[in-house]
Amino acid sequence: MLILLPPSETKFRPRRGAPMRLESVSFPELTALRAEIIDALVTASARADALHLLDVPTTLQDEVDANLSLTTRPARPALEIYTGVLYDALAAPTLSPAGKRRAARRLVISSAVYGAVRPGDRIAPYRTSMGADLPGVGRLATRWKGCLDAVLAPAAGNGLIVDCRSATYAATWTPRGGLADRWVAVNVPGASHMAKHTRGLVARALCEDGADPRRPAGLLTVLASRFEVALHPPERTGRPWILQATARD
Repeated sequence: MLILLPPSETKFRPRRGAPMRLESVSFPELTALRAEIIDALVTASARADALHLLDVPTTLQDEVDANLSLTTRPARPALEIYTGVLYDALAAPTLSPAGKRRAARRLVISSAVYGAVRPGDRIAPYRTSMGADLPGVGRLATRWKGCLDAVLAPAAGNGLIVDCRSATYAATWTPRGGLADRWVAVNVPGASHMAKHTRGLVARALCEDGADPRRPAGLLTVLASRFEVALHPPERTGRPWILQATARD
């Protein structure tokens, strides 16, 4: 099973520790593009129009300034760097030992800077978005779209792809062929905050449960005790199954 998560806008910024080593991050096929994007991000962050280039609000100038030290600042595992509603609900530190092992195998986090990372990958926090258009690199969503299939398709293997990504990040990789038959997008009725929270709970439940269903319908059995769930078939070929989920009180 491959569980795809979005990053968070808010990130933990450690004060101490060793910097990241890009060559040690999962999916080494992406290392060259990661380095190219980091160089472009550092250069763009020093410009007067950095906020516009990085698609970042004016209130976050200090976080853009911090991009200048991206390659030397302390790094932490990705599940410590990414914070916010979804990651609060996932509550990775409180997973059982078996749940933590499954999280390490099953979770992949999308990133505008790193493309895709595993939970234990040591990365540095950054500030930009997948919608950014960096001089010399172009729109990040477009650059990643051409690269991610080569690493995520093998990572999915023969298992389900449970997609908890937001639309911006989902656009960077679309499972094709036989993978599309096992692609399930998690849809949560209601406001964005609740959607993020519920997706985090779904990811947690799938990490804690040892079941590894190979067909979308199997998710109903795994999640039914914790969520009100409904599964809808793809609207057309190449589109995902839709799993509607609402957490039980």
